[in-house]
Amino acid sequence: MTVPSRASFPDTRSWIRAFPGARASPPSTGLPMPGDSELPADPVALFLSWLEEATAAGVVEPHVATLSTVDAAGVPDARTLLLKDVTARGWWFSTDLRSPKARQLLASPAAALTFYWREHGRQVRVRGTVERGDADVSARDFRDRSVTARAVAAASRQSEILADVAEYDDAVGAAVAEVEADPSSVSGTWQAWCLVPDTVEFWHADPDRRHLRVLYRRTPQGEGVRWRPDALWP
Repeated sequence: MTVPSRASFPDTRSWIRAFPGARASPPSTGLPMPGDSELPADPVALFLSWLEEATAAGVVEPHVATLSTVDAAGVPDARTLLLKDVTARGWWFSTDLRSPKARQLLASPAAALTFYWREHGRQVRVRGTVERGDADVSARDFRDRSVTARAVAAASRQSEILADVAEYDDAVGAAVAEVEADPSSVSGTWQAWCLVPDTVEFWHADPDRRHLRVLYRRTPQGEGVRWRPDALWP
């Protein structure tokens, strides 16, 4: 469906409301509810299952997520990045320690990751505390990047004002030469982070807006189970 041009609507609100919804083709498996034997006891298992289904279906960049943080004034901030790993500990991503998001995480180590797979009508929200990965994890992550990506990470003064594009090109060019001369080198400011979840919410869309939602909450120590899943109203 093609939406008519904005000029044919009386106002922007009317134009936006005319946008067609995503024609999702959800997998045959929906979202089991608490009490169903198909619902995993751990949200990591369910997340990885959904991620596998997304990759098998050809969803483009299913590892893209929105990272939300707060700045020193408590104002929310968000940006899109790539998921690097998922372990029993949590969800991993990486950034340069000089970046705004790293400074925000160091000052307030709480964050949220949001995944949205439009083609499957699915969303996952991960919220919790953030921990710095050790030097070995950060080094491996850095070396896994392409030569250009490593050079940009080492040379860039992320989010600072760039007065001259030529300065950027020169800095990256010099960094590329350094990386190629010593492929094992690691930027001293590269950092892997782990978002250790307190809650993980799974959302499965329904065309009639009867969405399915399950929220996993980490339980206090001593309750015998690590996670408690609850169904939520849509």
